[in-house]
Amino acid sequence: MFRWLSLLFLLACLVAVGLGYQEYQRFVSTPIKLESTQIFTIKSGQNLQQVGSTLYKQGLSEFPGEYLYWYGRYQKSAHSIKAGEYTLSSGQTLPDLLNLFIEGKVVQYAFTIIEGMTSQQLLDAIAKDSRLEQTLSAITLVELMEKLDGNRRHGEGEFAPETYYFPAGTTDMELLNRAYRRMQADLTHAWHNKADQLPYKTPYEALIMASIIEKETGIAEERPEIAGVFVRRLNIGMRLQTDPTVIYGMGDKYKGNLRRKDLTTDTVYNTYIRFGLPPSPIALPSKAAIHAALNPKKGTSLYFVARGKDGRHVFSNTLVEHNKAVRRYQLTK
Repeated sequence: MFRWLSLLFLLACLVAVGLGYQEYQRFVSTPIKLESTQIFTIKSGQNLQQVGSTLYKQGLSEFPGEYLYWYGRYQKSAHSIKAGEYTLSSGQTLPDLLNLFIEGKVVQYAFTIIEGMTSQQLLDAIAKDSRLEQTLSAITLVELMEKLDGNRRHGEGEFAPETYYFPAGTTDMELLNRAYRRMQADLTHAWHNKADQLPYKTPYEALIMASIIEKETGIAEERPEIAGVFVRRLNIGMRLQTDPTVIYGMGDKYKGNLRRKDLTTDTVYNTYIRFGLPPSPIALPSKAAIHAALNPKKGTSLYFVARGKDGRHVFSNTLVEHNKAVRRYQLTK
């Protein structure tokens, strides 16, 4: 009798093991119930069993939360998942998802800082982006700069134009800090690789020049040539006489058209009246504009004028040549 009981018990164990193995194989091979991609969020503090239960309750998994938890325990990774947003796709299994959660491959959003925009335009764009956690309500540029590095200053031009990727939960301050640090790194690198005999005393002055170059042309190959014109003007004591600085100084008064009166109205940014560089950048310059400011093209030209709709310029060595170009390309429009 005992022998039969033992055999029955052994048989039951074998059946249980077989069923368990079958269920395990079903667990590791069954794809989640999803026809297209879907965003799934693991909240901060959630454990693997809670995540598994959420998948089950949302109808994405046919297995209760305990399955994923004990599988994670078996893999010695139950406590290694990371919070964030994840993209789930059809065909993925629960083990696939566990690997995804462990690796922390969260959804990355993109925010692009456009070269030539102002720092205030950047702040306005960030404030409207619902994907960022907003913490800087109604902050001024001066207050922002104090938060970033402890110094109260203008704040224009100090954020690097680039596309930045960030996960959910990123704050506006974190993104701005990245852009500020990137600009500092780009400017420092360019300063250490600059040409000789430049009229800048500090990297900040080079940043000012780069912002002017950025606003003067969108043609990449023209930037070093325009930089050369401005550098030569500074070196011989000429005024820069550049429209973008006047426009920046006008602020909201600028309505899309520069008048002769505007060119003769004094502001600290009016380079038709004042000598030298304006007191701050006038926009966010690209890395290419910074490189041009610190590596201007050699030559003799002191003037340039836009020649037409293509955005390119005609460069002249003398005022007589320049006036001819102005009559040809500007006054005949």
